[in-house]
Amino acid sequence: MAKEKTLEDLFHDTLKDIYYAERKILKTLPKMQRAAQSDELKAAFEKHREETEGQIERLQQVFEIFGKPARGKTCDAIEGIISEGEEIMDEFKGTAALDAGLISSAQAVEHYEITRYGTLRRWAQELGLKDAVALLEQTLEEESKTDADLTALADASANQRAKAA
Repeated sequence: MAKEKTLEDLFHDTLKDIYYAERKILKTLPKMQRAAQSDELKAAFEKHREETEGQIERLQQVFEIFGKPARGKTCDAIEGIISEGEEIMDEFKGTAALDAGLISSAQAVEHYEITRYGTLRRWAQELGLKDAVALLEQTLEEESKTDADLTALADASANQRAKAA
């Protein structure tokens, strides 16, 4: 008979999912940065790349707190989101709409991450992993701020440039 799955199993499985996703995002951000047309968006991608390195380190700490090795498992959701972003880079290359498309792709990533970190934080609370809660909360706040910053960048310039063309 199969072992009954628990909240701890869900937590560990989701932790492996977001660990994979963050590492994949870290590899993709330089490509997005190179594709971006505006200096502001290039700077935003660079800032997020640096933050992502810290987020990966915090995830490694959460694995340690949980007593498991830091290992990822393929995250089909992030693979799909990144694939869509690559399509935008190809299809809109050299157009005024490229930056708006890159921002939309980046926000799809952010929204996925916000969902995952919110869930993990809640489960860590349920499991009594107070140190993990603090680490996950810190990352959740960074992801939410990045999303807000991307919205501001889209509203301030990228969407208008895309529309004007």
